[in-house]
Amino acid sequence: MHTTRIFFHLITDIFEHMFHCRPIVRNLSRFFILFILFSFSDQIFAQDGAALFRSNCASCHALNKALNGPALAGFQTRGPWADRKELYAWVHNPVAYMAKDPYTQGLKQQYGTIMQAFPNLANKDIDAIAEYIIKASSAPAPGAQAETDNQTAKAQESDNSLLFGILTLILAVIALILLQVNSNLKKLSDDVEGVRAEEPVPFYRNKAYIYLFTLLIFVIGGYYTIQGAIGLGRSKGYQPVQPIYYSHKVHAGKNQISCLYCHSGAQEGKHANIPSVNVCMNCHIAINEYTGSAGKLFAEDGTEINGTAEIKKLYEYAGWDGRRYVNAGKPVEWVRIHNLPDHVYFNHSQHVTAGKVQCQTCHGPITEMGEVQQFSDLSMGWCVNCHRESKVQFTNNKFYSIYEKFHEDLKKNPSDSVTVEKIGGTECQKCHY
Repeated sequence: MHTTRIFFHLITDIFEHMFHCRPIVRNLSRFFILFILFSFSDQIFAQDGAALFRSNCASCHALNKALNGPALAGFQTRGPWADRKELYAWVHNPVAYMAKDPYTQGLKQQYGTIMQAFPNLANKDIDAIAEYIIKASSAPAPGAQAETDNQTAKAQESDNSLLFGILTLILAVIALILLQVNSNLKKLSDDVEGVRAEEPVPFYRNKAYIYLFTLLIFVIGGYYTIQGAIGLGRSKGYQPVQPIYYSHKVHAGKNQISCLYCHSGAQEGKHANIPSVNVCMNCHIAINEYTGSAGKLFAEDGTEINGTAEIKKLYEYAGWDGRRYVNAGKPVEWVRIHNLPDHVYFNHSQHVTAGKVQCQTCHGPITEMGEVQQFSDLSMGWCVNCHRESKVQFTNNKFYSIYEKFHEDLKKNPSDSVTVEKIGGTECQKCHY
C-alpha cells in the first residue's frame, strides 16, 4: 500500500504540473488513478498468489488431483489448516510440526515424503497462496477433472496478459506526460533566460511522436499476428450442425450407453470410428419415437428438437419403413469435428487401452453435450503438458511389463509414480515420424 500511495501521488503531481494545477484536472486525475488502482488491486493480489503457487507449490501439488502431495482444493476444511497460524508453522518447518501433529504424520504415511520447508515465505505470502487456492478451486470449470488444472493455467495466463497490457498502457501514458512536462519546463527555462523559443512542431510532424506511434502499431500488430499464427488450424469450440441431431446427453448420459459400443475402434485401433447406420439400428429398429423428458428435446441454444422426427431421418438413411428394409440405404454424412494434421500420429487404443485414459480427458463432458463440439484445442503444447503430468497405471497393466526399472523403483519406493514423459512420451518421434 505504501508503494501504491507513492505511485498515486507521483502520477497526480505529473498531471498537476502538466495542466498548471487547475482544480478540475487535478480532481479528474485523482479519480482516474484511484479507479485504475482499486479496479485491479484484487486481481494483482490474486496474481501474486498464483505466481507464488506456481513457483513454490506446483511441483508437488495440484488443485484437484494428488501428485507427490495431496490435492490442495478444500485444504482449509481438512486437519488443522482452518487456523492460519497452524498453516504458517507447518509451511515454515514441516518436520518440527509433524512431530506433534497426527494429521501430518498420516500424510507422510500416505505419500511417503515430507513436505519441503519454506522458511523464507512470509505469512502474507502464505495468505496469498491460500486465498488463490480457495478462489481457484471454489468454482471448477465443467468437464473432466483432468482438464481442470489445464483450464486454470490458461485462465492465469490470460489474466497475466491483461495485467501486463494495462501496466504497459499506464507506462506509455506516463512516458507521454513526462515528455510533455519536459517540453514545458524547457520552455519556461528558455523564457527566463531570454532564449528565443523555436516554433512548435505540429504533432503529425514530430519525429518522437511518429516513432512512438509506429512502435505502438508494430507491437500491437505483432501481438495479434502471433496470436493468429498460434491459433491457425485450431478448432476449439467447433460445433457443426449434423445431418441428424444426435444427443450424447441422451445416449451416453441418461441412457448410460458405453462410448465403446458406438466407437469400438477406440479400444482396438488407431481411429475411434464413426458408427455405421446398422449400429444405430440395433436399438432404433425397436425404438421409433423419443419419449424421454416428456417427449421434449432441446438444443444448446434453446431450440426445441423433435426427437421422433430425427429418428425418422435415421430410418430414411437405413432404408427402413418401420416394418422392413425397403432399400439398401446410404451412410449418414456426419460432419467431422476432431481432426489432427497429417504429420501427427495419434492412436486411440494406445491411450484408451494401454494408457487407461478416459474419453472425457480429451473430449470434455461428453455426457452433457447435445451436438458434440471440440472441447480441447488439441495443440502440441496441450498434448505435451498432458504427457508430462499424467501418471501411467503400471500395476496390473501388461503393456508396461517391459519397464523393469520402473517396476523395481515402485516396489522399493524411491518413486511413487511414473509419468508418460518418463517412458518416452515427449520424444519427437513418438508423434512425428
